[in-house]
Amino acid sequence: MDLRKLKTLIDLVSDSNVSELEITEAEGKVRIVKGGGAVVQGYAPAPVYAAPVAAAAPASAPAAAPVAAEPVVDAGHTVKSPMVGTFYRSSAPGAKPFVEVGDSIKVGETICIIEAMKILNEIEADKSGTVTKILSDNGQAVEYGQPLFIIE
Repeated sequence: MDLRKLKTLIDLVSDSNVSELEITEAEGKVRIVKGGGAVVQGYAPAPVYAAPVAAAAPASAPAAAPVAAEPVVDAGHTVKSPMVGTFYRSSAPGAKPFVEVGDSIKVGETICIIEAMKILNEIEADKSGTVTKILSDNGQAVEYGQPLFIIE
């Protein structure tokens, strides 16, 4: 079940007289319980930071067109986050990480976990190769489409 559908269900429970909703689908089971007028389960979006503002050009200089900053793209295949959540490199605190830089991985191998709404989602490699970079820190909030790993 994707996050948009979960968000819609949470909003429906929150805005209705329904106090509890449980849905089972092929991907899993979701239970939403309303308590005290608020939804018990939910998520907080990752913080959004503004880009630094460039210093003003001198008055005598002609106005230049604004230049958008291009993200640096590393060589290799980028594994991106399929959802908003919290990134974890291992299955439990203190456990060995799923992958390290330099590890050889295969398609379908678990490389990390993303926790979204108290559900732990195993993220699998979508390409075989060698992990050259890990772009997120353990416990860091990640957004949909955010680069997590570089595989060559």
